[in-house]
Amino acid sequence: MTRTIQTTYRYRLNPTVAQEILLNQFAGARRFVWNWALDRKKTHYQQTGGTLGFAALSAELTALKQQPGTAWLREMDSQSLQQALRDLDSAYQHFFRRIKRGEKRKGFPRFKSRKTDTPRFRIPQRVELHAESVSVPKIGMIRAVVHRPLEGVTKGATFKREPSGHWFVSLVTEQQAAPRTERPVQTHVGIDVGLKSLAVYSTGETIANPRWYRTQRRKLRRAQQALSRKVRGSHNRDKARVVVARLHQKIRNQRNDFLHKLSTDLVRHYDLVSIEDLSIRGLAKTKLATSVLDAGWGMFRSMLEYKADRNDTHVVAIGRFFASSKMCGTCGWIHELTLAVREWDCLNPACGVHHDRDVNAARNIDREGKRLFDLRVAAGHAET
Repeated sequence: MTRTIQTTYRYRLNPTVAQEILLNQFAGARRFVWNWALDRKKTHYQQTGGTLGFAALSAELTALKQQPGTAWLREMDSQSLQQALRDLDSAYQHFFRRIKRGEKRKGFPRFKSRKTDTPRFRIPQRVELHAESVSVPKIGMIRAVVHRPLEGVTKGATFKREPSGHWFVSLVTEQQAAPRTERPVQTHVGIDVGLKSLAVYSTGETIANPRWYRTQRRKLRRAQQALSRKVRGSHNRDKARVVVARLHQKIRNQRNDFLHKLSTDLVRHYDLVSIEDLSIRGLAKTKLATSVLDAGWGMFRSMLEYKADRNDTHVVAIGRFFASSKMCGTCGWIHELTLAVREWDCLNPACGVHHDRDVNAARNIDREGKRLFDLRVAAGHAET
């Protein structure tokens, strides 16, 4: 039985001045429709105690286009405006689902400000990718950097302007894929992520931590200082803001590129990859927050999981309370170690093996991951 997988392709756009004005107008129209629809929902609830659904708002939007003050909406793509209504309706549904589950009352849709909202809009259909351009309804052919072809059927397009000023389009496609096969695991590896080294494999290989943010921190500090000295509302301040934004974009691109290459190499060479299930959200609240977020552990795991699913590879996450660093990989003796201890000798009189902390942890993760995977396979066979 085949399965359906979704893939997102992101391309940078190179619009002309006139096309960039239209893109900004489309984004502004989306923000206007969102705020108008949110106001209508709130007003209708206060007056009647009921809610306005997508169909009712869509009919009101059609009437709104006929009014003299909002006739300019007819120049925008109708599907992008309707998509704003769908997004608002989805935001309402997510909010009330959280309420039903007993979660905190947060996440209620808010009005979008022109100063703080990221310019973006979505078009579900009729956006086509060509060799060197993208066809957009009511805008035309926009030149794009098409670095790879699309695979599958296009299901939607999202246009977004980054803080650096560059426009990007993200195309979501669907395609049929063969079902996963339960082939035997012949090659497996355990990975211990860290800050001194980004990753240490159970094979002994060490991946150095590039520290993308810290290497650019000096340039960022100078750029942010220059930005703070500019007069608010001036053109020079806008130029300085773009310099800061492009530095952040460079750091993000470097991190994404490195982690993509690392995760792709792993799923191509190993049948089973075992990693730790770390509480990254909790670590992000400690004094190591900058280093943890700069390393991109969560992004690395996410890349591993979705690429493994498409390459018939398996990823196993080990419980965060598993004593991978403190357990001797030879005899299983548990030790009390501080983070400062990087090498240690097993205190078991019958063992006494010398360990490198990270390599030993990676080997314990690999062993535990293989054990958990074998149990999962056995349970699957028992059910069938």
